[in-house]
Amino acid sequence: MKRFAAALSIGFAAWALIFPPALSAAKAPAKAAPAGYAHRTEVKAFIDELVREHGFDRAALARVFAAARYQQKIVAAMQRPLLEPPKWYAYAPQFLSPARIDDGVAWWNSHAAELARAEETYGVPAEIVIAIIGVETFYGRNTGSHRALDALSTLAFDYPRRAAFFRGELKQFLLLARDLGVSPLAPKGSFAGALGVPQFMPGSYRSFAVDFDGDGRVDLWANPADIVGSVANYLARHDWHRGQPVLLRATLPGDDRDAVLRRLDGGLSERRTLADWASDGVTATNVPDGLATDPVGVLLLEEKSVSGEDPSYWIACHNFYVITRYNRSRLYAAAVWELAQAIRLARSAALR
Repeated sequence: MKRFAAALSIGFAAWALIFPPALSAAKAPAKAAPAGYAHRTEVKAFIDELVREHGFDRAALARVFAAARYQQKIVAAMQRPLLEPPKWYAYAPQFLSPARIDDGVAWWNSHAAELARAEETYGVPAEIVIAIIGVETFYGRNTGSHRALDALSTLAFDYPRRAAFFRGELKQFLLLARDLGVSPLAPKGSFAGALGVPQFMPGSYRSFAVDFDGDGRVDLWANPADIVGSVANYLARHDWHRGQPVLLRATLPGDDRDAVLRRLDGGLSERRTLADWASDGVTATNVPDGLATDPVGVLLLEEKSVSGEDPSYWIACHNFYVITRYNRSRLYAAAVWELAQAIRLARSAALR
């Protein structure tokens, strides 16, 4: 708790930025230079909306937006041309390095009690929670250096293509700052406004983060219990199936493989039952009970071999698609699963 307060709070005077005057008698900060956002017509309308719908103090919000700063680098990052997605063999190594596996084992050992309780409560295996944290921020090392207010204001008002989405997230961020009792000027995150060790967008923070240790505060920066519980709750709320697999090794028919491959879109097929796939000659290994009626997909991962590329094929089960709700990428979800397996195996070997 003290670490969280030190990281985010800039003193009681900052509360005047987010709470109506009736809730804070703190002295208002000096007027900011006009380089901020407060003078813009659309920002004034946004402030009106927050005052009307959520009871914010108009003058306090005007001071917040006067302090917000446009970030050209963020717009440039969002406008980079879309390139062809990387192949699995180029994407995966950064997330499956020995350091990331070893640190995942260490993180598990340090927070074993919280992870076990989250698995019992939400049904999400400990290694999946750890792997998401490992892929997102390297277990909290890289949580982002952009001031969230600047990032979200820039994208809400100077990135028209997704302005509606980011205005919604900016609103959620200001509500979150009020919920937490911190200044909107303090939190830092990714260039897109994702926050904390698990990189929740503000709307997800308010909807899915949980006070897992019951201390009265939801802290995704410095409280491992809340971090673990929130990631597990996010997956559970997106319909994680307890005890069910993520990926199963698949075998494609040798005589008519091209017909199956034509169904793959960017490496992932439409979802059908195992029986439907079997009619096309696609078989899976180690299929657990209860999976027969679930719609599943076929996943292709581009592997490297001495002769070039040698793809591997997998049945993408329901829980694979749940992981994509965290990040809508087949490569991301596969990296989470692969890192999770590597961490679990490394930890089991170390405990023998």
